[in-house]
Amino acid sequence: MTEPFIVRRETQIAAPRATVFAFLTDPDKILSWMGTEATMEPHPDGLYLLKGIGPRSGVARGAFREVVPVHRLAYTFGWDGGQEVPPGSSLVEIDLFERDGGTLLCMTHSGLPNEAQCISHSKGWAHYLGRLTSAAAGRNPGPDKGLPNEKM
Repeated sequence: MTEPFIVRRETQIAAPRATVFAFLTDPDKILSWMGTEATMEPHPDGLYLLKGIGPRSGVARGAFREVVPVHRLAYTFGWDGGQEVPPGSSLVEIDLFERDGGTLLCMTHSGLPNEAQCISHSKGWAHYLGRLTSAAAGRNPGPDKGLPNEKM
């Protein structure tokens, strides 16, 4: 039996859950920390679409599966034209918990096909969750230069 390829990340954000949730679902707020274009339809079967930074970053596409305002998001995820991680082939789950006067964000990205994709997506999530942590707390994360030579 093989172990599934899963990325797990947690970050503490100095902002209420409602603020963090908005930074995950409102296209204008998302663009403050990730991507150059976003279309979000945060309801079950709604579109998740995010164009990344740089020529090699690609377009992430999926569909929302669960949307529980200020508590939980789950959406399928993949890359347009991606052979290893095509649209809808993986699942991102984000849970928000009140903790220490702010929000603890717990993210799981499952369904990745191999170790290389797991490593690549782990680096991407580390980069972008760091930027989200700053933006949702009211700090400017600065211009996003993306990840060199990688899709998230």
